[in-house]
Amino acid sequence: MEIKSSEFIISNTDVAKCPQDNRIEYAFIGRSNVGKSSLINMLCKHKGLAMTSSTPGKTQLINHFLINNEWYLVDLPGYGYAQRGKQAREKLKQIIENYILEREQLTALFVLIDCRHEPQKIDLEFIEWLGENGIPFSIIFTKTDKLSVNKLKENIEAYKKKLLETWEELPPIFLTSSEKERGRTELLDYIDSINKSMHE
Repeated sequence: MEIKSSEFIISNTDVAKCPQDNRIEYAFIGRSNVGKSSLINMLCKHKGLAMTSSTPGKTQLINHFLINNEWYLVDLPGYGYAQRGKQAREKLKQIIENYILEREQLTALFVLIDCRHEPQKIDLEFIEWLGENGIPFSIIFTKTDKLSVNKLKENIEAYKKKLLETWEELPPIFLTSSEKERGRTELLDYIDSINKSMHE
């Protein structure tokens, strides 16, 4: 699939105010500073589409982008940014949980993980929560250009092993690099295959 058009539609904090046109949605989420905006811009080949920031925790809204006039790419707030107060963290958690649990148009959720780190408690807890609520998801490892081939393989294997302690099978896994445009084709083909199966 090629992305011919991508445009920002709306930002908000309330799932009830999300677009009501029943187009299917693919949502991207991850810890603050995981490279989410860069990945979205790379997928859409649209540099300033999602706001990238060197300050973690900038995305505090549900952002809808309309792709090819067919489906929405949804940029969700990053979770677990420690420098926010407890109240602000709770509010974000509510925004994220309400969207994920209540949004019927949500077709697939992509959880972004920085491939350079060993499995982080906060990511594992979030993935666990998705499992408990029966939310289908995939994992996208970001920043793969920052590691050697062997180290990358080692880190991914460690992650899979950790997940298999609690999961019977692994979700789809994608390896990406926004700088090198790695993983773009695989991700878009995956979304395309879901789009096609929805129309059958």
